[in-house]
Amino acid sequence: MSDFEYETELGVRFRDVDAMGHVNNAVYATYLEQARVDYYADVLGVGLDDIDTVLVNLEIDYRSEVALEDGAVTVAMGVREIGESSVTAAYEVRVGERVAATAETVQVYVDPEEGGSRPLPESWVDRMESYRE
Repeated sequence: MSDFEYETELGVRFRDVDAMGHVNNAVYATYLEQARVDYYADVLGVGLDDIDTVLVNLEIDYRSEVALEDGAVTVAMGVREIGESSVTAAYEVRVGERVAATAETVQVYVDPEEGGSRPLPESWVDRMESYRE
């Protein structure tokens, strides 16, 4: 579990659960998104809604179910690669010590006027690298 430098805890909501009685597969993407929101606020000091990034890749591998009775999940997140304009992150969604899912995302910093990617701010890169150490 030490491969992930950041963790956030999220409550399992009634609306997350489908007719099968477990958290719907699509909700895991929302859990990952909330982990990114928390990471950007806590580590970079910026609101994800205040910056121009787009998610360009999302992969999730489901390993075990999460039920409403579990109450909460912990999303562990680790920055794996910092590119010129992109950040690749890996995740584990956990219930206690049990890993319910693993995931990876790639997020790109964009120029809203030009429509293309733009370099990540140096201060972000410095903070992400320092936080990983």
